Amino acid sequence: MKPAQFDCLIVGGGPAGLMAAIYLARFRRNVCVVDAGASRAALIPRSHNVPGFVHGLSGADLIARMSAQLDELAVTRVEAEVTALRRHDLGFEGSWNGDAHAAAAVILASGIVDTHPPFREWRSAIADGVLRYCPVCDAFEATGLRIAIVGPLQRAAGKALFLRGYSRDVTLLAIGPDDDQSATSELLDAGVEVVFAPDLHLRRSGGGVAAVFADGRTLQFDTVYPAMGAEVRSQLAVALGAEHTPDRYLKVDEHQRTSVRGLYGIGDVVTDLHQISVAFGHAAVAACNIHHSLPRRLA
Repeated sequence: MKPAQFDCLIVGGGPAGLMAAIYLARFRRNVCVVDAGASRAALIPRSHNVPGFVHGLSGADLIARMSAQLDELAVTRVEAEVTALRRHDLGFEGSWNGDAHAAAAVILASGIVDTHPPFREWRSAIADGVLRYCPVCDAFEATGLRIAIVGPLQRAAGKALFLRGYSRDVTLLAIGPDDDQSATSELLDAGVEVVFAPDLHLRRSGGGVAAVFADGRTLQFDTVYPAMGAEVRSQLAVALGAEHTPDRYLKVDEHQRTSVRGLYGIGDVVTDLHQISVAFGHAAVAACNIHHSLPRRLA
């Protein structure tokens, strides 16, 4: 078996993967970042949770700034999808663009893909800030607005109760096939309106979003938060036998190590607290552990 070509292969070029690459490159490790170009963070129109940016910055701007930092560090970056990952005695072999590449360690920073509501114009609505996915990130900007949460009742209830702390006008649009109409007391007690609408669809209306019901009725909202789950991009690790939750989030230890030796998980692929700051912390912890686990590098 030939020696590892890279000290670390990082799968995913969002905030988590780029931060890990910055750390490892500054440790003078040979790193390769492979990114398929579908970062969830790139859709963020403006984040106010990144320290140091008083007026916030877009996800695309954050990624561009971090990418420029990697360019200064001469980190190898490839626009491709890693289609397979295999374990061997000296580390791993990752495949992309039809070729296999060896690495001593692998960081999976591949994130998640949100399940979108029935909304043809969802992409432009995200860009305009009227369709939002993270109340922890941006509920402050929705203070006092007419807010709708869309999703199955049990999944959406917690998000609706959280948002009730920011507005008096919060409606949960329950669209799950098995919603229990009796399980609404806590929501009603908190002042959240619950509307059962399994055939709902959304459309742009004025500066906000209209919820359109099967009978033609509409309700107007300033902003909408889906609560419909996500696809976790953990398949490379799961195929290697990595332990995971029923929703396929990877289980990791305090060093971000999965149950597969040498394989790390960081960012959204390991947690449901989808925050850039959390991704940065994961990346730092994983990179430091990988650096210390590899043979010592001498100047």
